Amino acid sequence: MTKGEFVDKIAGNFESKKAAGDAVDAVLDGITSTLAGGGEISFTGFGKFSVAERGPRQGVNPRTGERITIAGGRVPKFSAGAGLKQKVKG
Repeated sequence: MTKGEFVDKIAGNFESKKAAGDAVDAVLDGITSTLAGGGEISFTGFGKFSVAERGPRQGVNPRTGERITIAGGRVPKFSAGAGLKQKVKG
């Protein structure tokens, strides 16, 4: 499902499709800015968004076969909550 399809799906809960799009944008912007600042967001029953530190690791250049070091960094992480897991299981 794309962002546009998602907005269409939830538009019935809002006054207009534009309001639904603005709400989706506001939620995504809030999550993005919180994670960029190193914070975490937890939605009880749904899941937790956080930032994980990834260390450097060894890799291989597929073209030359040369061993290279891949730099580490910060990556976004999502852990599903019990409620979400239960809904997906069925």
